[in-house]
Amino acid sequence: MPLTIRLTISGRSYDAAEGVPRELQLGDGTTVDDALAELAGQLKNGSVLPDTCLVALGGAHLGTIAEHEPRSLRDGDELVIIAPVAGG
Repeated sequence: MPLTIRLTISGRSYDAAEGVPRELQLGDGTTVDDALAELAGQLKNGSVLPDTCLVALGGAHLGTIAEHEPRSLRDGDELVIIAPVAGG
């Protein structure tokens, strides 16, 4: 059974995700890692999201793209990717 998750990307990597849909249609049993792989495949012209981007699911911080808690996704979940910003 397919599931739909909402996707939010913010921070300095927002432009790399231009054209990526705000919702992803994924298969039943999909994990955060599966969703991140799907997202990576939809970034424009070989763009990548930095491993230091923060990952949150349903308001809970899971870690970074490089190191995050494994989680299964449910229909209607919101996956948030936040690229860190520097400067002052």
